[in-house]
Amino acid sequence: MTPQSVLRRKRDGHSLKAAEIQNFVTGLVDGSWNDAQVGAMGMAIYLQGMQRDECVSLTHAMAGSGTVLRWDDLPGPSVDKHSSGGVGDKTSLLLAPWVAACGGYVPMVSGRGLGHTGGTCDKLDAIPGYTSTPTTEKFRHVVREVGCAIVAQTDDFAPADRRLYALRDATETVESIPLITASILSKKMAAGPQHLVMDVKFGNGAFLATQAEARALARNIVDVACAAGLRTTALLTDMNQVLGRNVGNGLEVREALDYLTGVQRDPRLHQVTLALATEMLAVAGISPNAASAESRLMAALDSGAAAESFGRMVAALGGPRDLLENAEQHLPPAPVIVPVLAPYSGVLLGTQTRTIGLLVRKMTGGIQSGHPALDTRLGLSQLCAVGTKVEQGKAIAWVHARDEAQADWVATQLLAACTIGEPGADVYSKNSLICPLD
Repeated sequence: MTPQSVLRRKRDGHSLKAAEIQNFVTGLVDGSWNDAQVGAMGMAIYLQGMQRDECVSLTHAMAGSGTVLRWDDLPGPSVDKHSSGGVGDKTSLLLAPWVAACGGYVPMVSGRGLGHTGGTCDKLDAIPGYTSTPTTEKFRHVVREVGCAIVAQTDDFAPADRRLYALRDATETVESIPLITASILSKKMAAGPQHLVMDVKFGNGAFLATQAEARALARNIVDVACAAGLRTTALLTDMNQVLGRNVGNGLEVREALDYLTGVQRDPRLHQVTLALATEMLAVAGISPNAASAESRLMAALDSGAAAESFGRMVAALGGPRDLLENAEQHLPPAPVIVPVLAPYSGVLLGTQTRTIGLLVRKMTGGIQSGHPALDTRLGLSQLCAVGTKVEQGKAIAWVHARDEAQADWVATQLLAACTIGEPGADVYSKNSLICPLD
């Protein structure tokens, strides 16, 4: 078969056979499909869609285009979580050690920042010495000994997806649900967990604006994953405001440490993380029901076992052994830390969350800004939650900046992204923080 013949069938709305899909994926890796043909296929799939069996075949073929890990030799179930991306989302830092402390094994292969959201491995780069790209043998050893390891995706995992994604971005076909599904699942299946929980976000800080869009994507991911042999469940979570209080790589690590050690736990962050952790224990068969899972999780959190798991993971991957005890020493502060003062009294009615994410990404160097190196010290902390009463001249957040000029600029931009008004005008309360898929 030729690329042209496969393209023609999909262009005309036919379902592709597994062999045709494999021809496409092979062409992605060996170059026998040129960029024009790959772009045309992406557009054909975007316009014509894919049946479930097509999407399963595409996912399998892309997962098998590079290294595929297996965790069948672990003494307990392996389970992972994937988020569609959010601002201030540090749940992966919490979930991996927390679930490990409850008897699960979490081999978490994570990405780096995309668009307005930060990546989990960008956050871990704030920890001195932490190696997010260990050898496969080291990765396996840490997962077995500690129960969890969070590492970066390498070029060996699903290389077909890497090329396809780049061309999807160039041809405006990123929003295709079949292609998003295959992209996410191929990388997760290559990483090899037995079970997966999806966190699909919606709202003004998410890639998908509405619950309906998030639900459609989550439904497709769960159906395709289960058909492909990866037991998967999903939750829909709100991203109409920052998740937690801090945004910025080092600051999010610090918030994760405060959460695990009990210093401070933001209620929204706790609710989302506990729900995802409960789902992970349930899908992996570690706990028989939600009540049992929550009880086990809270015992692991309150006893310090979850924090200990995080500390052991960091040390095993090259980070400081005393991170929990001496976080200030290992996570240095920004040169300038100043408050953002409310211009008048009222209630914080809402935030332009995507704008806040882009703002932090730009100030830290995550987006081209004249500073090529990512500065993990920078960002925002102690952001007020939507619905909070604020007083004129009181802080609604703190800016951690490179210098005074940057701090002034960030403060101005943050205030422009916040809406302060009279109580009773809040429409945000109509949104649900966590929605089950079914």
